[in-house]
Amino acid sequence: MPTTLCKDPVVLDLWHALAALAETPPSTVHTTTLLGERVSYAVDECGGVLAWRSREHLPVGSRVAAADVPDVLPAVARYGYVWTSLGTPPGDVFAIPEFAEPDRRNLNAGTIGVHVSAPRAIENFLDMAHFPFVHTDVLGAEPHTEVREYDVEVSDERDEVLATQCRMFQPRASAASSEGADVEYVYRVPHPYCAVLYKTSGADESRQDVIAVFLQPVDEERVRAHLLLSVLDDEHEDKEIRHFQVSIFGQDKPILENQHPKRLPLDPRAETPIRADRAAVSYRRWLSRKGITYGVIPAGR
Repeated sequence: MPTTLCKDPVVLDLWHALAALAETPPSTVHTTTLLGERVSYAVDECGGVLAWRSREHLPVGSRVAAADVPDVLPAVARYGYVWTSLGTPPGDVFAIPEFAEPDRRNLNAGTIGVHVSAPRAIENFLDMAHFPFVHTDVLGAEPHTEVREYDVEVSDERDEVLATQCRMFQPRASAASSEGADVEYVYRVPHPYCAVLYKTSGADESRQDVIAVFLQPVDEERVRAHLLLSVLDDEHEDKEIRHFQVSIFGQDKPILENQHPKRLPLDPRAETPIRADRAAVSYRRWLSRKGITYGVIPAGR
């Protein structure tokens, strides 16, 4: 097996998103960085994907076939993205069944580079307390600053963290929302570097929009955040839906990049939690139990 810069066996065996299929011209070489390693990938005319450890004799933009590349990596197309692994992934990418519902709009809102570790970014994604102060008059507003009680489950069977009954008043919860409302959230973390948010749809209150963040760890302190939207919205153009979500992430980006330390401390004594942090505390404990060391400061260090 080739030498890797990442020495965390759990992280090496994970699936990692690299790029949106719709934004990847077919049958040509594209290159990115994953876990400190240079990785190339290509998509064929039928949507099949190929990934490999990069070699200089296949420059970016050149045509490629599977026979051309050594060091082929596991690769799949899921949820509109190219996924690969530098190790031996144990199964398929985690399930998001809503993606297959025929009346949904599925799109990549954007892929954004952020100077922060993947676990720090997931923790921010789980944090509702910052909505009124960072996303003022959109996802939150004063005086509605209280994070009400919610439930958190860490499932060994499903291998995920799940936070339910999360409720916040939001002046404008999505591009399809026209007025303020109490919005119910469900947060799901089925992967150490990926999280899925389910929220009341502005287009159909009986169903939920889905927003997922797939964090590609460039290295221990840098990520590329791939933002998946699976929404019930037949009124707005794609660019409007994307603009809304990217503007929200743009407000989070400077907060994330000013986090210190960049890596997420797993020692429960390192940072003082409050009641609103229950999901984040559960997430940290879950990472510790899984033995994750990449992008974190393990307890005791």
